[in-house]
Amino acid sequence: MYENLVNQDAGKLLAADIRHNRLPGAILFAGPEASGKLTAALETARILSCHENPQGKWICECPSCLQHKSLVCSNLMLMGPRDCSLEISAAAKTFIQAHFINAKFIDAARYLFLRSVRKLTLRFNGILWEGDSNLNKIGSLIEEINENLEQLDFPRELPDNSTVKKLCEDIAKSCMKLEDDFLYDSLPISQVRNMESWAHIKSEEGRKTVIIENADRMQNSVRNALLKILEEPPEDVVFILLTSKRNAIMQTILSRVRTYNFAERTKEQQRDVITRVFHNDDFAGSLNEYLLTYLPVTPSEIKSQARIFYNSVAKHEICNIDEIVKNCGKFYPRIELRLFLSDLAHFMRPMLNSQAGSEAAAKAMGLLRNCSDNITLFNQSPVSALEILLRDLFALNNSFGGVFCEAM
Repeated sequence: MYENLVNQDAGKLLAADIRHNRLPGAILFAGPEASGKLTAALETARILSCHENPQGKWICECPSCLQHKSLVCSNLMLMGPRDCSLEISAAAKTFIQAHFINAKFIDAARYLFLRSVRKLTLRFNGILWEGDSNLNKIGSLIEEINENLEQLDFPRELPDNSTVKKLCEDIAKSCMKLEDDFLYDSLPISQVRNMESWAHIKSEEGRKTVIIENADRMQNSVRNALLKILEEPPEDVVFILLTSKRNAIMQTILSRVRTYNFAERTKEQQRDVITRVFHNDDFAGSLNEYLLTYLPVTPSEIKSQARIFYNSVAKHEICNIDEIVKNCGKFYPRIELRLFLSDLAHFMRPMLNSQAGSEAAAKAMGLLRNCSDNITLFNQSPVSALEILLRDLFALNNSFGGVFCEAM
């Protein structure tokens, strides 16, 4: 069990609880980003549905395990926000290169790419999105992705190198649009209610698994709706919540789940993951840093643009926001916006050394969240949203006597 969960003792604890029938119906995987929580959750779903005895070996070829390994099992529900596009791009490169040189690991690279795409498309299950106004647009994109993916899926023989490359590029482009245009940053209450209806329909075979990623981002109304089903969960359903911020999970939810802690991997362990999964022996940084190399704009350039914006606030000077947005690739994919706002927050840290600075920084964080919401939830253009942010930060800086200059 959990052979593909690298450098995490949580896998041993999970395996022991499953073998001894001690796994409860609701569990929480808590730990830093890139610590293998989603890998463990998907493996748990596969193991619990495995038909063989002994249960759960990765090499098992029972029908249920084959469906789970390809992420096409109807008993699996995957929910919650996630930045998928960078992993898809990294997996595509690994697959294309493996196919080009006819590498021994071509099947593993093929699985890697297929699974990376389905980690995104599973979140657009029609059951979850029933009643959503965007359902038709989403359905068209999903159909386009699946048609291309079918040409690369097992057991079909792969086409020539140029065709594989073109298919991977088209799929990655469609996935980026799907994620940026339609994936919510916070789980909607309608999806929790739709999931609850699905969970109460008894499975024809095996156990159902509901995986909710970034569970800490849920609004109060959504948390309360989830709490309702966790209090009386269906007998044949396992709920797996994932978080990198356990303290942000509502206490009443924590009281109804068993927590499995995932440790932060060392740089060496993360390089080992990069080598094993993406077959890259040259990259010396962390797993997150590796994935960020697939951004259209480098993190250093985004940080540079954030510094220009911040300095204009501190000096009360108007900056060229159109130029900033352009140099940040118009914040597409949306993770570039999160990096930009995160850099702004990082620049404010020296303000925490004074009481006035701490108060100003707390108010500024609210303005950063509003800016993000204006773009991601209310579809405001990045230029307009940053203009509003700049105006509000000007006013905040003035009201606190120019405190932003302390952080320059």
